[in-house]
Amino acid sequence: MRDPGQPSLDQLRVFIAVIDHGGFAHAARALHRTQSVISYTIANLEEQLNVALLDRGKRKPTLTEAGKALLADARAVSLKVDGMRARARALSAGLEAEVSLVVDVMFSTCKLVRILHAFQTAFPTVSMRLRTEALGAVTQLVADGTCRIGISGWMPGTPDVIERQACGFVTMVPVVAPQHPLAQIDGIVPTAVLREHTQLVLTDRSTLTAGQDFGVLALRDWRLGDLSSKHALLRNGIGWGNMPLELVQWDLDAGRLLPLRIAEGGSFSFPLYVIRRGDEEPGPATRWLIQQFLDLAQPGAPAPLNEREPTAPPHAYHALNEAAPAGLAVAAPIALRPR
Repeated sequence: MRDPGQPSLDQLRVFIAVIDHGGFAHAARALHRTQSVISYTIANLEEQLNVALLDRGKRKPTLTEAGKALLADARAVSLKVDGMRARARALSAGLEAEVSLVVDVMFSTCKLVRILHAFQTAFPTVSMRLRTEALGAVTQLVADGTCRIGISGWMPGTPDVIERQACGFVTMVPVVAPQHPLAQIDGIVPTAVLREHTQLVLTDRSTLTAGQDFGVLALRDWRLGDLSSKHALLRNGIGWGNMPLELVQWDLDAGRLLPLRIAEGGSFSFPLYVIRRGDEEPGPATRWLIQQFLDLAQPGAPAPLNEREPTAPPHAYHALNEAAPAGLAVAAPIALRPR
């Protein structure tokens, strides 16, 4: 048995048209060809592939078993070629083939999903390479050119090549599980008591902030590589720590976590920035994406899907005092269910 030949793209598209339009005559009209040309093209395709694709014994041609299997391949090839042509048109117009983005783990997932969904709609031919990091690792990836843009918190020692623009802030709250010893203390927890309990802290995988700590009060701490692990340990009573309010709001409402009233401040916010290298000119898709993040800092920007109105008087937290790390701004009082 001879090996199958090399079918042409035109043959595959005629095959697809015959099935999609319900026969040779309808496919001929759709493709602006004669019916004999359509029939001849299908016959040549079957000769090339060495299989019968259509059963012509009925008034309307139907797929053979081989035809059913190969139709999916034909559609895949056709779609791939169409996608390649669309990408080529975009590239010839100056559009990037790929956008690389690194986002701080503290950034709102709801906001990120909303922006990326809009990006996919606006730039269907542009690939997205997304990474999530903490602290200085975001800046490091942008500085070394691994990612074109980043969403980062305030960082000391940011390289001069990095340009940044404000795009909002994240509100952080100190929390603990109900079964944790700190949750049994009425009123404000003294710093001396707080320091005796393990604090869960995110670690920086870059060298940008080596030797520096941010918001670490306890004498013992556990360094974690991702926010989800920290969240899980907190809910299970292993230590205390600061978490993004948006991420733990449901836990606070349900009583799975409790807000800590601590002597050295309570809730606080730190600013977020869109960062990029100043010596590189972003392409159209990158500029569009940057603007979406910048719009978050404008009045009237849509709130995340799971943000809610306060449910208790704003006395659950104390403002962050002067011991806050440089670059952190005191947040407005956060209203949460009291313990």
